[in-house]
Amino acid sequence: MNRICALLLAFGLAAFPVREAFAAGCELALLLAIDISGSVDDAEYQIQVQGTADALEDPEIADALVNGQVALAVVQWSSIGMQKVVQPWRRMETPLVLEQFARTARIQERAFGKADTAVGDAVAFAVAQFAAVPDCKRRVIDISGDGVQNAGGALPLARDLAIKAGISINAIAIEGIGVAISEFYRRNVITKGGFVVTATGHTDYPRALRLKILREVVRPMG
Repeated sequence: MNRICALLLAFGLAAFPVREAFAAGCELALLLAIDISGSVDDAEYQIQVQGTADALEDPEIADALVNGQVALAVVQWSSIGMQKVVQPWRRMETPLVLEQFARTARIQERAFGKADTAVGDAVAFAVAQFAAVPDCKRRVIDISGDGVQNAGGALPLARDLAIKAGISINAIAIEGIGVAISEFYRRNVITKGGFVVTATGHTDYPRALRLKILREVVRPMG
């Protein structure tokens, strides 16, 4: 069994103990997968943390999340074996639940030290987390990153796992100097019908995340 499949099996089995029973059907499960690899320094990490909380507290996004009873989870990822669910699935049933989720996102500690960028392993890990929300009709991985893959398993295989599971992948590409991050995510990471939002550096991440979540929760645009 190749390494990505083995990872998926292990992650999938691990996901079941945190299963949350949702009372009614779920329209959307949205998993935010945040890059904390070595290219993300401490200041840039804080921008991502604060930007995530700000996006969730944005009135237009908050209304859409609560009205749509969206299930949210947050994963931090870096190198091989460095993927962690830092906020397990919660359904945004009320404004108070969303407020609590955003508050936790704002003070979330970094899960790992600085290391390589294993995008394929991050995608495989994210795919496995949806075993905990089987009732959600639409399932989306919202992955952000500021570098290309330099470690881990085969990215095409991980993306195929998402496709076969009916999971869409969208991305925020955080551009730096000399590497076309947007093109990497467009060619290698997002699924058919998915999209890439480009952030021109980490300081532009909050704007890009708000735009992307709006597009995901307020019915996807063409």
